[in-house]
Amino acid sequence: SCDASQLCNCSSMGLDFIPVGLTAKITVLNLAHNRIKRIQSQDLQQAVNLRVLLLQSNEVSSIDEDSFWSLAKLELLDLSNNSLAHVSPVWFGRLFSLQHLHLQGNSYRDLGESSPFSSLSNLSSLHLGNPRFSVIRQGNFEGIELLHKLWIDGSNLSQYEPGSLKSIKKINHMIINIRSINVFSEIVRDLLHSVAWLEVRRIAFSIVAEMQALRVMSSSFAKKISFRQTLLTDATVPELVSILEDMPKLMELELVDCRLLGTGQWKMQIQAKQSQTLKVLTIENLSIEEFYLFTDLQAVEDLLSLFTRVTVRNTKVFLVPCRISQCLLSLEYLDLSANLLGDQSLEHSACQGGWPSLQTLNLSQNSLSDLEMTSKSLSHLGNLIVLDISENNFGEIPDVCVWPKSLKYLNLSSTQIPRVTDCIPQTLEVLDVSANNLKEFGLRLPALKELYLTKNQLKTLPGATPIPNLVALSVRRNKLTSFSKEELESFKRMELLDASDNNFICSCEFLSFLHHEAGIAQVLVGWPGEYVCDSPLAVRGAQVGAVHLSLMECHRSLVVSMICVLVFLVILLLVAVGYKYHVVWYVRMTWAWLRAKRKPKRAPPKDVCYDAFVSYSENDSDWVENTMVRELEQACPPFRLCLHKRDFVPGKWIVDNIIDSIERSRKTLFVLSEHFVQSEWCKYELDFSHFRLFDENNDAAILVLLEPIQSKAIPKRFCKLRKIMNTKTYLEWPLEEEKQEMFWFNLKIALRS
Repeated sequence: SCDASQLCNCSSMGLDFIPVGLTAKITVLNLAHNRIKRIQSQDLQQAVNLRVLLLQSNEVSSIDEDSFWSLAKLELLDLSNNSLAHVSPVWFGRLFSLQHLHLQGNSYRDLGESSPFSSLSNLSSLHLGNPRFSVIRQGNFEGIELLHKLWIDGSNLSQYEPGSLKSIKKINHMIINIRSINVFSEIVRDLLHSVAWLEVRRIAFSIVAEMQALRVMSSSFAKKISFRQTLLTDATVPELVSILEDMPKLMELELVDCRLLGTGQWKMQIQAKQSQTLKVLTIENLSIEEFYLFTDLQAVEDLLSLFTRVTVRNTKVFLVPCRISQCLLSLEYLDLSANLLGDQSLEHSACQGGWPSLQTLNLSQNSLSDLEMTSKSLSHLGNLIVLDISENNFGEIPDVCVWPKSLKYLNLSSTQIPRVTDCIPQTLEVLDVSANNLKEFGLRLPALKELYLTKNQLKTLPGATPIPNLVALSVRRNKLTSFSKEELESFKRMELLDASDNNFICSCEFLSFLHHEAGIAQVLVGWPGEYVCDSPLAVRGAQVGAVHLSLMECHRSLVVSMICVLVFLVILLLVAVGYKYHVVWYVRMTWAWLRAKRKPKRAPPKDVCYDAFVSYSENDSDWVENTMVRELEQACPPFRLCLHKRDFVPGKWIVDNIIDSIERSRKTLFVLSEHFVQSEWCKYELDFSHFRLFDENNDAAILVLLEPIQSKAIPKRFCKLRKIMNTKTYLEWPLEEEKQEMFWFNLKIALRS
């Protein structure tokens, strides 16, 4: 499971223990998603150079105290999603290089009375907690002074001793999953000056009275606050905003996957106070059940003037009120993608005086359908440089449009436009019209430097004369078959041409032409595979002039088709042969043999039901059923015999019946005769089942020779039978009546032994 870099991937292999034989060469060991229950002292003793140990999603409930002591170079330890009921500081006592420790998803209720992490001076990220985690005590984090990330899953955290987290001087990113507002406020009180980015998950701000406990946040020096999967109401939003605007260093506010109960009719007027630092607002996947009743947000107008970046994505926004747009005086970046903006609502949203400083606007995945109206609505944005209106359904493109004169980047990919016209602005430096139905491109764009035409219907390259300053061109996944000399010569200034995944005809002449004539710094062609050619052009590291392409590379479609036909014919032949020679039946027998091989050698005593299983030929059934069975089952005490005619389970596969009957019998009695060695079923019994008895080197097998058998009459497949007949004593059935009494006596003794 190890590669050349000594990364050993043993995940999802059904392991019950850590594999033996780990050496000092191993640097990464992945044992995730197995069934390991215990980590013992000797398991990792030799892996002294291990740097990454992944044990997540096992069943680990016990770890010997010195299990990790030899791992002084370990940098990442993942014990998440196991069954650890406690966390011992002794485990980590010698992990001096450990930087990342994951302990979440176990079953411990606390971290003990002291700090389990006191010796981890290099720790950078710590992830802990679980649904049972309920207590954080003072001293639990002693020894940790700086963390890049601290993630606490405290969904049921009910007790927090003040000062517990105060020992950590700086936390770049703190993530806490918590429900109790009171416990959360106590934690925030200890983190006022240490956390740069505070991320809160699964908390509900639904009761106004509880919001007073959060007033402590107004003294926090955090620069970024994130709320994920948080519940907000019309009553609590004003309180929360009032707290956030008092935070002296807050620069960024983020709400992701949150839910708002209300329509924005906030009862108190919010006025800007000290919020001179808040510049970035991100709202993604905000659920507002009655979004169509949402108000115009007049109450927060005074908070908007300082925002420079706003993202409101996938939140069912269908209109930005003109007054709100006009208040966004400093806005430079606006992302309204994946919403419900239409042509009329965009005209109202981008009204005169709105977004005066805007440089980047993302309107992708909305409901825009009129490109002329879209361009006109945005034409007054004098600072707009980047515009993304991809994945809207324009369908048609007008001949003339009015765009902002400053526009340099335009993304029109996946907009269903069938052609390009002079509607495309002449000022562009980057144009993306990928994933449309374009069959040609002949626009004059003198300033254009990058052109993306991926996934269209082009059969020839666009002309170079109308776009003389082009540096990069992508025509991937079109219908190009070759380059002409004139086409490549016209693009000699180009640095990158990506024409991979087309239908190029592979030939020595084409390669020679690329080698000698093209002056492009980098060409991606591919026929249909991808080749990277650097000037002087090279294909997969070799000079193009020296490349000799194989049949597979030149005629891949033909070769693949031939291979598919051959594979189909081979499969058809195998099916026919298998049907004729009953291969399926033999496979089932082999599977039964393998299952029997893997079963325990002996069934537990409570599962033994018979004194002996009798293996015999159908031709000898008269002697077995009328003579031997009567004699043994009527003895005092009687013997319990298992016969296939009488005791096999109806409807069960016969091989399974044989295996189960042998396992549930103390002995196996073979009645040997000429008929026995000629019986096919007796062969299968010996080949697929009885080997277990012979391999045990005990007296579980009893041989009764019903009639003399010539050694040459025993087939070679009965090698185990030959061996046991040559090495062990067997009973012969005497024809003389006076000797039969001794035969029965010896047989009963053998069965009772």
